Amino acid sequence: MDGDVAVGVKRGSDELNMYSSSPSSLTANGSDSKKQRLEESPPSRVLHIRKLPNEVSETEVIALGLPFGKVTNILMLKGKNQAFLELGTEEAAITMVNYYTAVTPQVRNTPVFIQYSNHKELKTDSALNQRAQAVLQAVSAVQDGSSPSSDPGVLDLAPPPSPVLRIIIDNMFYPVTLDVLQQIFSKFGTVMKIITFTKNNQFQALLQFSDPVNAQQAKLSLDGQNIYNSCCTLRIDFSKLVNLNVKYNNDKSRDYTRPDLPTGDGETANKDHSLLGTPSGALASYSSGGGYSSSLSLAQGGGAISPLSAAAAAAAAAGRVALSGSGVSGVLLASNLNEEMVTPQSLFTLFGVYGDVQRVKILYNKKDSALIQLSDGNQAQLAMSHLNGQKVFGKVMRVTLSKHQTVALPREGLDDQLLTKDFSGSPLHRFKKPGSKNFQNIFPPSATLHLSNVRDGLGEDDLRLLFSNSGGTVKAFKFFQDRKMALIQMTSVEEAIQTLMDLHNYDMGGNHHLKVSFSKSTI
Repeated sequence: MDGDVAVGVKRGSDELNMYSSSPSSLTANGSDSKKQRLEESPPSRVLHIRKLPNEVSETEVIALGLPFGKVTNILMLKGKNQAFLELGTEEAAITMVNYYTAVTPQVRNTPVFIQYSNHKELKTDSALNQRAQAVLQAVSAVQDGSSPSSDPGVLDLAPPPSPVLRIIIDNMFYPVTLDVLQQIFSKFGTVMKIITFTKNNQFQALLQFSDPVNAQQAKLSLDGQNIYNSCCTLRIDFSKLVNLNVKYNNDKSRDYTRPDLPTGDGETANKDHSLLGTPSGALASYSSGGGYSSSLSLAQGGGAISPLSAAAAAAAAAGRVALSGSGVSGVLLASNLNEEMVTPQSLFTLFGVYGDVQRVKILYNKKDSALIQLSDGNQAQLAMSHLNGQKVFGKVMRVTLSKHQTVALPREGLDDQLLTKDFSGSPLHRFKKPGSKNFQNIFPPSATLHLSNVRDGLGEDDLRLLFSNSGGTVKAFKFFQDRKMALIQMTSVEEAIQTLMDLHNYDMGGNHHLKVSFSKSTI
């Protein structure tokens, strides 16, 4: 087992000796009566989680942190309904707190409260609770791209082979619908596509996540669980397929990245789906689950994990699934900007990582503030959750929802300082095209950047020089096999943000424009 991963469980009177009875800390949601003033507790990579439901599992707590980076330690305070979660970096913890400021974290449909701990690291007894230890080790190994050296007596886990899961439902006394599966599995990440069918008189499904790691986490937590009390047992394996081809959106199949697909009719859908190479044959008609979805019982078995992951929020922001932000304004207010450096173009590029920016206005009388209008409220919430609190040009940027519904354009000739820009017709919008791969690659700001559309003949030294000249220091570099894509690691998230703003869409000649986005990987 890796030396930097440990798990502990403490019980009894000494379990709260790690922190004072009233810890001064920043709470990641506003409805908690113990919310402290912002300046009282500095950020820490250790987070204190309170008001957890009874009998919560370590897996469920770990899942709160998974979308934001490596989880390196966990301490459960079972008697107090609390836990401490240690992330690999302080930056990951800041991103997590910022995200859950905008989206209330939930475990088993219960709101929980997340705040910075006064402690900078966790010291726990790693000999306790082997299963949680194995889960954390497996997740850590998968995120590192290595193979976990798991104890065969605990768990035998290898890196996930596919983002597609094959799901069989045993003891199906109640109907299980496509929507029920989406509801359950989306707790672990972005569900992109689902196909349901019947084989050997058993209801089965193929379900595709955006990332194989999410598929592994779902399989680990849900395999063997009952959807309803004492029946509808999930049997989950990895599929040999790595991508599903969905032709129709109806009650048998769904592509959440393509809301524009026709519904089709039953017979046509069956014929098309049999081309998938799946063992499905014809899709049998299946009755709707109707009112059963409210009786989901996964949580009772210590199974289902409830936090909305960053990837699921990204899917929502891309308009694929509904999120609470759908009714809110698409306009954000960014403040505490470096007015000497910031431009409408740089804000368009940065916020454009999380949504299609339509207009940007730097305020005339307060040039350290700007209004940014995105396509809808979901995209605005996603951008806010990822960018609030990030350091941009040396200053910590604050991002909130604006009361404005749109950003007004100045009358012709009145904007002599070029503070307002209309980007509604920009060809650089990442999410305009349905089914774009960009939907799958929305990650929090990180020091590692993903480069694509690299021009032939351009070498590592050329790209290192380009990014160094943009004011940063390159720590590491790695080409993908085809040399059209690469990973480049800067010394800090702030440097990565600056180089992304400078070099996304950089003209490398020969009609090749460099594409830059944040990566979930490290080199």
